[in-house]
Amino acid sequence: MRLPNKRNREMFGSAELMLGANHIRIRCFDGVTRIGRIKGKIKKKVWIREGDILIVVPWSFQDEKCDIIYRYTRPQVEWLRRNRYL
Repeated sequence: MRLPNKRNREMFGSAELMLGANHIRIRCFDGVTRIGRIKGKIKKKVWIREGDILIVVPWSFQDEKCDIIYRYTRPQVEWLRRNRYL
């Protein structure tokens, strides 16, 4: 199971609102709402919907923006909740 790496500033986030043009408003688990960009590597492979749990990396030069690097499926979210990661 892929977990956020704290050394790379990765964290959990929840997709709130689809903004279009590969951008999503994300509520990060540090309490900040950011604009997330779907990276090209996952853009063609997975669909991201509102309410999905994601791994995001905030930008170092603009803290209100981030990159989305991973999306969890429903069974993975259940596993994260059972093991108290969420």
